[in-house]
Amino acid sequence: MSTTSPAPDGARSSTLVETTGIEIIAESERTARPRDLFWPWFAANVSVFGMSYGSYLLGFGISFWQATIVAVIGIIISFMLCGLVAIAGKRGSAPTMVLSRAAFGVHGQKVPGIVSWLTSIGWETSLAISAVLATATVFEILGVGAGSTVTVIAALAIATLIVGASVLGYHTIMRLQSILTWATGAMTILFMILTIPHIDLAAVLSAPSGPPQAMIGALVMVMTGFGLGWINIAADWSRYQKRSASDGSIVLWNTIGGAAAPVVLVTFGLLLAGSDPALDEAIAGDPIGALISILPLWALVPFWIVAVLTLVSGAVLGIYSSGLTLISLGIDIPRPAAAAVDGVILTAGTIWVAFFAQNFIGPFQSFLITLGVPIAAWAGILIADVLSRRADYDEQALFDPRGRYGAFDWISIGTMVVASVIGWGLVVNSFAEDAPWNNWQGYLLEPLGMGTFVEDPAGSYWDGNWAYANVGVLFALVFSFLVTWFARRSRIRAQERG
Repeated sequence: MSTTSPAPDGARSSTLVETTGIEIIAESERTARPRDLFWPWFAANVSVFGMSYGSYLLGFGISFWQATIVAVIGIIISFMLCGLVAIAGKRGSAPTMVLSRAAFGVHGQKVPGIVSWLTSIGWETSLAISAVLATATVFEILGVGAGSTVTVIAALAIATLIVGASVLGYHTIMRLQSILTWATGAMTILFMILTIPHIDLAAVLSAPSGPPQAMIGALVMVMTGFGLGWINIAADWSRYQKRSASDGSIVLWNTIGGAAAPVVLVTFGLLLAGSDPALDEAIAGDPIGALISILPLWALVPFWIVAVLTLVSGAVLGIYSSGLTLISLGIDIPRPAAAAVDGVILTAGTIWVAFFAQNFIGPFQSFLITLGVPIAAWAGILIADVLSRRADYDEQALFDPRGRYGAFDWISIGTMVVASVIGWGLVVNSFAEDAPWNNWQGYLLEPLGMGTFVEDPAGSYWDGNWAYANVGVLFALVFSFLVTWFARRSRIRAQERG
C-alpha cells in the first residue's frame, strides 16, 4: 500500500504492529469514541515533570496567585485549541499533517510539516532526557552507581521503551496509556501526600507580585509547554473516531484529558518551589530528579519507575506522530520504520544533552519559544480552516496536488511566514548563555519601544517589562487565525464545491 493514497476498506491494524501510515483510516476501523481520547492525553500529561513548571513560572518574578491564575488559564485554553484541531482528525481520518494539506496545499504543507517534525523530535527528546537525568540522580542518591555508564545504559533502555511502543502503533499505545493512567495517577497522588510536609505556605505567599507583562510571559510559556506543544499531533489520536462523533465531545474530552492533571500538578509544583529555594534552583538542572530527591529513601525507586513511565508515555505519543509527519514529508517508508528512524535521532540527542549540556531548562525553554512561534502561526491557520469548513474533507484530494486543495496555498504559506517573522521579533532568548544560538530574536522590540538590549560585561540582558513577555507567540496565533478566517473563507467554499 502506498503511503500517498487513501487506504481501501479493510483493517490493516489488527496485527500486533500497526502498519497503517498516513493513508485514510478505513471505515471499519473507525470505532473509537470521544471519551477514548481521555486516556492518551491524561497519561501523557500526568507526569511529575508538570510540577517543575511551578519553578519555571515563579522564575518570571510573579506571585503564587498570579502563577496559579496563569497556569489554569494557559493549560485549559491550550488544550482546548488541541481539541479544535482534533476535530479535523474525526472529519478526515488522517494524521494532522495530512489534513493540514487542505489549508496549505499538498506540497505547501511541507513548510509547516518540517517545523512540526522538529517540534515533535524536540519534545520527545526533552522527555527522554528528563527520564535519563532522573535515573542518574536516583542511582547516585542510592549509591548504586553514577557517571557515564549509568547515563548511557539509562538512555539506551529508555529509548528502547519509547521506540518499541511507538513502532507497535496506535492500538498498542491506546491500551498502554489506559493502564498507565491509573498506575501513574495513583502514584502521583501518593507523591503529593508524601511531600506536603515540604510546603511552607508563609514562604510561598511572601513572593511579591509581578507586572502584567510578566504574567503574559508566564502564560505564553504555559501554553507552549502544554497544549501548544502537542497541537501539531492532535488529530493523530482522533482519526480513529466514528464520523458520527460530536465535535463538541471531541473538544471536551481532549481538553479534560490533557488539562486535568497539569492544572493540579503545576499548582502543587508552585507550592513546592515557592517553599524551598534550593529545590527551585535544582529543578533547572534536573526537573524530575530534583523533585524525587525530596522523597523518603524507601520511596525513591517506585517513584523513579513511575516518573520514567510517565515521561516515556508522553514521548511515545511524540515519536509515533513524528514518524507520521516524516512520511507526510515524502519519505516513503513504512510507519514502523519511520518511528525507528526518529528513535535513533532521539537516542543520539538524549545522550548528547545528558553528557554535554550544562543546564536543561535554558535550552528547553528557548526551544519552546522559538518553535512555538511558527507552530502557533500554523495552529491559528488550521483552527480557522477547521471552524470555517461545513463539510468533511475530500480524502482523495488530500493526496493529489491536482485536486481541489491544489499544490500550494500561498495565502496560508505567506500568512505563516509573515506571522513567524513578526512573532520572532517579539520574543527574546531568556537564556542567552545556555542557548546562544537563539540570540538573534527580539529584533522588533527596540524599534517598537518595548525593550532595550543592554550590553553588560557580567551578562547582556533586555531591559523593559514587555521584553520577556514573549507576545510574539500570541501574536502569531491570533494574527494567523484572523487572516485565515477572512482571507480564505471564499477559497474554502470553493474547495467544498469541488
